[in-house]
Amino acid sequence: MDLLTLLWLVPIIGMGLVLLAPRMLGRVVSLVATLATLVVSVLVWQQFSTTDGGTQLVTRVGWIDQFNIQYHVAVDGLSMALVLLTGVIAVIGVIASWNIGAETHREGTEKAYFAMYLLLVAGMYGFFVAQDLILFYVFFELTLLPMYFLIGVWGGPRREYAAIKFFLYTLFGSVFMLVAILALYFQSGPDGARTFSIPDLAQLGMPVGVVNWLWIGFYLGFAIKVPIFPFHTWLPDAHVEAPTPISVILAGVLLKMGTYGLVRMNVQVLGGASEKLWTFLAVVAVVNIVYGSFCAMAQKDLKKLVAYSSVGHMGFVLLGIAARTPEGLNGAVFQMVSHGLLSGMLFLIVGVIYNRAHHRYIVYPDDPDLLRLYHIDVSKAGKLGFGGLATTMPVYTGIMTVAFFGSLGLPGMSGFIGEALALMGAWRVYPVLTIISAIGILLGAAYFLWTIQRMFLGNENPEWEGLPDINGRELLALVPLGVLVVVLGVLPWIATNLSAATVDGLQVVETMKSLAKL
Repeated sequence: MDLLTLLWLVPIIGMGLVLLAPRMLGRVVSLVATLATLVVSVLVWQQFSTTDGGTQLVTRVGWIDQFNIQYHVAVDGLSMALVLLTGVIAVIGVIASWNIGAETHREGTEKAYFAMYLLLVAGMYGFFVAQDLILFYVFFELTLLPMYFLIGVWGGPRREYAAIKFFLYTLFGSVFMLVAILALYFQSGPDGARTFSIPDLAQLGMPVGVVNWLWIGFYLGFAIKVPIFPFHTWLPDAHVEAPTPISVILAGVLLKMGTYGLVRMNVQVLGGASEKLWTFLAVVAVVNIVYGSFCAMAQKDLKKLVAYSSVGHMGFVLLGIAARTPEGLNGAVFQMVSHGLLSGMLFLIVGVIYNRAHHRYIVYPDDPDLLRLYHIDVSKAGKLGFGGLATTMPVYTGIMTVAFFGSLGLPGMSGFIGEALALMGAWRVYPVLTIISAIGILLGAAYFLWTIQRMFLGNENPEWEGLPDINGRELLALVPLGVLVVVLGVLPWIATNLSAATVDGLQVVETMKSLAKL
């Protein structure tokens, strides 16, 4: 069996074994399954050629021959880095989920949790390697159901609202994407010659008017997943209510399905769309950056701050995509990986303090109804704010500082490289928008430094004097992510070399399409 099939099949097998195993063995089986897929991801990486811009490790067999639907999987420079990212985040998520029953007060439900978790992992892997649009869509939808239950069952007090909102928003986008897929299929040729193959569709020469409508359909499908303003409102609610490991995998990988889809379909297949649409994408990218940053500055809840920071940071990915320059596209892919690692760290860090203090407020809210909703003693609210945690939890403070500095784009860390490449690529096409987007970097520094000052510096709050520092299991989840953030910041070519040849090929395809219309 080919390696790419194993990527999604092993989690499916693991899910079956979890359901058959005794309750407390479910987490062990899940860890073994995700470690196995990480090993397979590394084996795929070893066989991947950075000089070949086309698809590699191709498996292509008939599935539904009547409609020329195939089981077609492969990797290229756009997906290879995201396959590796999925492998890392999946393992980290299991480690963070080790005590999920106790932490969510739902003891006895661990088997169901880990089964849903592995199904989610299978869907993400399959989406990144699918090269047939129907297969692409099936795996995209496969992630919807387990995420709904993971938030709706194991989430916070408003979990049902957050899960339903996530489900409806994503389903709404999926409808537009399905319509665009079917329209693209019927545009691909006469009866008997039509195809769902993404590489084949990328070679089509279609009228600009048709391309524009297809571009809009796919954009709506992926914009909600990223999410792009104004479709972003589901994300803060989902993050706030989701258990920590699910926030990690949601921010670390699931959001990247949207930006990856934009590169795969809107750039690779529909790159010949009107320049007005690409300018529109650049504008909404800047809106994401600035609006997300301002919203983050206004938050008192640490988890909500991190959620809105994700909205802002994903804007840099969109800006690189909109530019369609080699630097911009390479920066977009790099920023996807970098944000996946950093957001995973940030949500794990939020989970550490929440498990100890049972709240995560930077500045304590004065809303009694909100306090009661989260089972916080209203009479003690004024005493529960953080301060001086650097003294109480020095190791925790150090790790959080690394994550914060990486996210605000400090040189030497991956966040700086991703944002710098995206801005360099965008400058060639949208200089004014690039200057405006730099405001987001300044705002990011402001809200991250403000958080450090309020939570970790100053006078120590006696309420948290005996708060235990980070433990070994939490370090096991956080340290690998921190190491990768620094390694990619110092040696960015490890990631950029994966995407460079494919990105160059996208420019060639776009040129060929333009020539075909002359």
